[in-house]
Amino acid sequence: MESKMNLGTGAYDQVEAINAINQPLIQQLNTGTHDQVEIRQLISQITNERIDETTEIRLPFYSDFGRNLHIGKNVFINSGTMFTDLGGIYIGDHVLIGPNVTIASVNHVMEPRNRRNLILKPVYIHDNAWLGANATVTPGVVIGENAIVAAGAVVTRNVAANTIVGGVPARLIKIIKTKGEQ
Repeated sequence: MESKMNLGTGAYDQVEAINAINQPLIQQLNTGTHDQVEIRQLISQITNERIDETTEIRLPFYSDFGRNLHIGKNVFINSGTMFTDLGGIYIGDHVLIGPNVTIASVNHVMEPRNRRNLILKPVYIHDNAWLGANATVTPGVVIGENAIVAAGAVVTRNVAANTIVGGVPARLIKIIKTKGEQ
């Protein structure tokens, strides 16, 4: 569901207040030496949600907001991943995210005079999905259960469950067959 946020509104000011809290936490996270328990604790502060002990997150970790990032159980997030999460990013259970992946839930309006205004569209990554290294997921996309996004792909449309997509823009490469279908 798309929503908008305009520069200079109360909602925009609230975002800036949360950023003032979260950006120092992200800097602390990325400039210190931390074990997985400490990483999960700091990211729990950033997201304002408990990160499950089965989840592993490699540093550096980047987020432009943090409070609209929702991470499931037994998730692996590799180093250098960027979450632009103001519009909402929902990561299911058992998801694998490769290094340097970008997931964006925010865009800008096209009109130059109002370009700082934001268009917010949530991104959903369902259970058991795998995003390869350097993949980009754009606002409003849904990645289906068990789907694989190839390394370097730019995903601009929904990805069906049990499929492999790749390329720029991403397109269907293969349907994944389960053991019972082979």
